Amino acid sequence: MSSGNDCQPQTLTKPTFDEREAAELVDRVFGLKVSWIRSLPSYDDQNFHVRVSAEGADEYVLKITNSEDSQQPDLIEAQTQAMMFLSAEGFPSPTPYLTKDGNIMSLESGGAGLGSKKYIVRLLTYLPGTPVAKISTNAQILYEIGRLAASVDKVLSAKFQHPSVKSLHRGINHGDLNDHNILVDSSSASLVNPQYRVSGILDFSDMSYGYYVFEVAIAIMYMMIESPDPLSVGGHVLAGFESILPLTAEERGALFLLVSGRFAQSLVIAAHTALLYPENKEYLTITAKTGWKHLMSMFELGQEAVEKKWFETAQGYTHHASAP
Repeated sequence: MSSGNDCQPQTLTKPTFDEREAAELVDRVFGLKVSWIRSLPSYDDQNFHVRVSAEGADEYVLKITNSEDSQQPDLIEAQTQAMMFLSAEGFPSPTPYLTKDGNIMSLESGGAGLGSKKYIVRLLTYLPGTPVAKISTNAQILYEIGRLAASVDKVLSAKFQHPSVKSLHRGINHGDLNDHNILVDSSSASLVNPQYRVSGILDFSDMSYGYYVFEVAIAIMYMMIESPDPLSVGGHVLAGFESILPLTAEERGALFLLVSGRFAQSLVIAAHTALLYPENKEYLTITAKTGWKHLMSMFELGQEAVEKKWFETAQGYTHHASAP
């Protein structure tokens, strides 16, 4: 059995810029002098937290897209325009700092041993906050995350226009609202039951067309990862989502399968990718630490019981909202 290393020359697409090269990119492409830089964890792109010696908002994320996705500049432009659109609509989404030529991105080469590979480079505003993965989630923030997911999809589907976006008469999904792509701030000083607000929505690289239930299933699955009571998560996220975009009966009927499928997809892809990038195994296999256990718990309890728990919890919000 192959270890996976045999196919590395064909499949390794992640950039390998060091901090010095990344700082040089910021200077050469965006005209900003870096005063401080550090690498950020990432899946198949490369990200750097950058501080520059400029007035005003002086912290950014340098995002260097992997060489495969960099061959689709129209798609990355659409993703970036969607981020700009959401920011203008009042959502906490990063926006690009323009290149010296006035563009939102630039195609560049570089990094160790990369030959002629090209990478799309963007400098995005840095959003403060704590990833959901780092907090102890409660019903309030789970509901808010569900509501956020539906609000983002609704406004994108209703208003966002771009030449690369085709009208398929279905929804536009963020596609990856995981516990590392949602940032939160605490809006209360209570340590017992803190109240959170979403302060950042990151990583639009998995934007796609699809039924709205795909979005809520993805959000439920990732919110289960760090939860002390994972099987209860779905009802709170679903209630928040349906406060904006109610699901159809068919979508509700598919929810258990879709959450299970996203678990399986994430776990298998992470295991494969960790073979290709063993130096990044810790980050790539974050989901696996609890993911297999949660997936097995869902199947041991069974679809009917899990759905009953989710739907009754969501229904409780409806009764609470309609109470005098």
